[in-house]
Amino acid sequence: MSTPYYVSPEQIRQDKEDFVRRGIQQTKEVIVLAYRDGLLMVAENPRKTTFKISEIYDRIALASAGRIAEYEALRVAGIREAEIKGFRYYREDVTAKWLTNLYSQHMGAVAQAWDAKPLEIELLVCEVGSEDGLHGNQIYHIAFDGIYWEEEKYAVIGGRAAAIRDILEQEYADNLEMQAAVQLATRCFQTIEAAAEEAYDITPQTIEVACLEHGAERRKFRRLSTQEIAEIARIDDAT
Repeated sequence: MSTPYYVSPEQIRQDKEDFVRRGIQQTKEVIVLAYRDGLLMVAENPRKTTFKISEIYDRIALASAGRIAEYEALRVAGIREAEIKGFRYYREDVTAKWLTNLYSQHMGAVAQAWDAKPLEIELLVCEVGSEDGLHGNQIYHIAFDGIYWEEEKYAVIGGRAAAIRDILEQEYADNLEMQAAVQLATRCFQTIEAAAEEAYDITPQTIEVACLEHGAERRKFRRLSTQEIAEIARIDDAT
């Protein structure tokens, strides 16, 4: 009987991390910005059939970079768990921190299973603050292994996230109007695409924009149409 090869837990973890990193590096980016009226989410997404930003519950949205199929499974699970908790208890009990812990436990369990492929995905769980300012915005960044941390003012996920963060560090300002926030995110995408080997133009059809508005009614999520994006971002529509 042959002796199985021994692989240390540290090596398994490193191999999984390298595997996920290679996948994430090929994905387009998502930017979340705090602006005057809430949280703005902008994704570079040339696909017509899928979203990278979605509503989860009253004040909560989910953004992802990575495999769409894995994102869809997490999105549906998050909506289901949020609806169940809101129905059984109170709607106010459904928070971004609670949802982040659920996602963290699931993604961590998959990553730690020695015989399972880790999820090739990064998540941003976003909750808009209250209009009176008593509760602030919350942005949680979840890595493939379930480790998460809270971001302030802005967050970026995707293959070229570091380059975009460098731009935001220089250009981001507090209390931006929505138009200025959309234009800032658009400039970030234009800058990194200009330096790409297979660059393409950023148009209203290649970006996805949504927001969580603290002044809205119970459901705070709103997705902007292609026409609205063109008017706000002041970029030409390819159509």
